[in-house]
Amino acid sequence: MTESSVPAADELPTLLVECEQWLCWRSEERDGKTTKVPIEPETDAYASATDSETWRSFAAAREHALASECGVGFVFTADDAFVGVDLDDCRDSETGTLDAAARSIVDRLDSYTEVSPSGTGVHVLVLGALPAGRNRRGDVELYDEARFFTVTGERLAGAPSSISHRASELVAVHAEYIARDDDAGTTTSTKLSAHQPDGPDKTSASGNDLDDSEVLERAKAAANSEKFRRLWRGSTAGYPSQSEADMALCALLAFWTGGDATQMDRLFRESGLLRPKWDEQHFADGATYGERTIERAIAGTDEYYSTESPDEWQPVPRRTQREASGSSSDSPQAAGEATPASAGDTTENLDQLREQLAELEAENERLRAELAAERRRTDDRAVEETSGQEEGFFSRLL
Repeated sequence: MTESSVPAADELPTLLVECEQWLCWRSEERDGKTTKVPIEPETDAYASATDSETWRSFAAAREHALASECGVGFVFTADDAFVGVDLDDCRDSETGTLDAAARSIVDRLDSYTEVSPSGTGVHVLVLGALPAGRNRRGDVELYDEARFFTVTGERLAGAPSSISHRASELVAVHAEYIARDDDAGTTTSTKLSAHQPDGPDKTSASGNDLDDSEVLERAKAAANSEKFRRLWRGSTAGYPSQSEADMALCALLAFWTGGDATQMDRLFRESGLLRPKWDEQHFADGATYGERTIERAIAGTDEYYSTESPDEWQPVPRRTQREASGSSSDSPQAAGEATPASAGDTTENLDQLREQLAELEAENERLRAELAAERRRTDDRAVEETSGQEEGFFSRLL
């Protein structure tokens, strides 16, 4: 991006600039559609709105944005009081006019408001607490953690330049535009709250008591962490299509969240695999692609991580040849284990081991393919960077 399209510090509220919760973002095409992906300043790797190690100061984010032709974004966390109100498809990009519902929300909150990168939406930032319950309906979304806002610095005409406390006003907006009829006394039906899906059913599974950061921490430390990390970054290498990669990540999320569909949806939206298709209605019953992918992932998961008794689930230990052969010193009897009941049981166990071995071999081949693809991308990136230095400009596209 040009210097004029990346905001300077004096164009933004001081409260935001002083926080080290900044990252960059870049538009990428996925399945023929454009989506915004978070980028880690300085490294240019994929960032995450739930991993503080990928965030930087505003100065560092702005410097990287100018150098690599991308934008800057601010991350909301549970440790701050910022709440972001995202209003999509509500502004005429030529005249700057807001539709009636958006104008009502903006005027009611009366806080720092800026135009989104597309020019057809606006972002309002306030200080307060997001009410419990759902946080999205139609073109109105409210966020207070685990999400990032693109920041343009293009302040809406007539809007304040600072972020204000708007606790009661925020509750009122949530009740009118977000909450279900059974959550609040009234829900206004407008263009901003009529045509988007509500997301996965919150009662689809019991889940566990891990919050989003704890789920990610455990998943990234598990034996299959490399697979999770690649999918989380958005790599589809080794999969026939992105749909298979989406399902693979959802299967891992199903295990670690205890089958909590709402948490799975929230986490998936922070991964590098997110694309517009996730919210598209692909089924006759009105279900979206994302909802059905999560449902299928949960249906195909027969064991979950439990925080009550985490030791109940353990990966199958690697056995040595000596252990497998049943020598006297390492026999099941010597270890205090039960012996097989019959030759038939032994045959069945061997068949299961063969199946597991076949799965491991297939996974190994997939990992080899992913590694090869990663190396090719690294080589391509090195060529691009060298070419960019020789020509004196960066060739990345927004």
